[in-house]
Amino acid sequence: MNPRRVIALFVAGLFALALILAGALSREDDDDPALSGDVPAGSLLPEGVRAPGFELTDERGQPIAMRDFRGQPVIVTFLYTNCDDTCPPAAQQVKGALNELGRDVPALAIAVEPPRDTPASARAFLSEQRLLGRMRFVLGSREELAPVWRGYAVRPQSARAEHQARIVLVDGRGRQRIGFPVDQATPERIAHDVRLLERGA
Repeated sequence: MNPRRVIALFVAGLFALALILAGALSREDDDDPALSGDVPAGSLLPEGVRAPGFELTDERGQPIAMRDFRGQPVIVTFLYTNCDDTCPPAAQQVKGALNELGRDVPALAIAVEPPRDTPASARAFLSEQRLLGRMRFVLGSREELAPVWRGYAVRPQSARAEHQARIVLVDGRGRQRIGFPVDQATPERIAHDVRLLERGA
């Protein structure tokens, strides 16, 4: 057989295999039953639980308050800036959800390790995760953040215990509506549930 023809057949076979794999991966996302209809992909939280209010500062030293985000869904997660295990994947899930939505919605990272979580370390973390300008880090002292942690039922980072890696969606009325353990979250699931909240579900 002509060597050029063998090469052409080989290249065509690789191309066909790539198309088959791409189709399978696409169908895998489409077949996720959690993404069908008007049913949240995450866990519904108890009805009427409000997101705790706060008036703190972000990674740029700018004021930030929960009431600033009324009227729109907010993605909330709980991170610390020196974390190298659960926090980067959680940040990437949020970034993927924003990409999946095709636009940014408010995304907040609540610090769980003051005083080590500083404006400089928060900027460095967000920059490393390619989220600077897309996610805001809510910073404060342990005393200032404690009511926020309690309001979300989150344990902060300590020498004895790892903080809880969760993502919570807050609706436009300031209520905690949907929660995801980080290991069950995907960008597609988070984006699906943000869209549900935007439609008033």
